Amino acid sequence: MNILANAIAFQLGWFACVLGGANQMPWLGTLVAAIIVTLHLSRAQWPDRELVLLVAVGLLGAQWDSLLVAAGWLAYPSGTLLTNTAPHWIVAIWVLFASTLNVSLRWLRGRRVLASLAGALAGPLAYYTGAKLGGVIIVEPLFAFTALTIGWAVFMPLFMKLSVYFDGIGTARTTTGARHYA
Repeated sequence: MNILANAIAFQLGWFACVLGGANQMPWLGTLVAAIIVTLHLSRAQWPDRELVLLVAVGLLGAQWDSLLVAAGWLAYPSGTLLTNTAPHWIVAIWVLFASTLNVSLRWLRGRRVLASLAGALAGPLAYYTGAKLGGVIIVEPLFAFTALTIGWAVFMPLFMKLSVYFDGIGTARTTTGARHYA
C-alpha cells in the first residue's frame, strides 16, 4: 500500500468527520470514513486481521472519548447517539487512525518512546485543531489536555504493539501469528 496515499486518505477522512460534526452533518464524515476504511481493507493482504485491529482501536477510542465526555471535559455539537458518549463520527476517526498503523505509521514499530512522544503531541493537537474547526468543544481545557496527553502517550505504544499482532498489510508471519518486518 502506498504510504502517502494512506496518510492523505486519513487526513481527508479526518477533515470530513470533523467538519461534518461541526456543521450538523455528522453522517457525512462517517460515510467518508467508511468508504476509506472499505478501500483500505480491500487492499489488505489479510483483511480479517486488519479488521480486528481497526475494531479494537475503534472500541478503545469510543470508550476513551466517552469517558472524557462523561467527565464533562469534552463536548460534541452533533453525532452523539447516547448521552455521555462519543459521537459516531469520532469513533470513525479512531477506526481511520487505526488504518494508518500498519501503513503510514509503521515506522513507529519498536520505537516505544518515540511512539509515546508522538502520541503525546499529535493526539492533543488533533483535538485542539478539531476544536478550532468547531467539531469538539474543550469544556475543561486543563483536565482535557492533560488527559489527552497522558492517554495518547499510553495509547500509541499499545497501538503499535497491536499493529504487529493484527497486521493485515505485511507479508512475513512468525509461529506466534505476529508479523515482523525488516
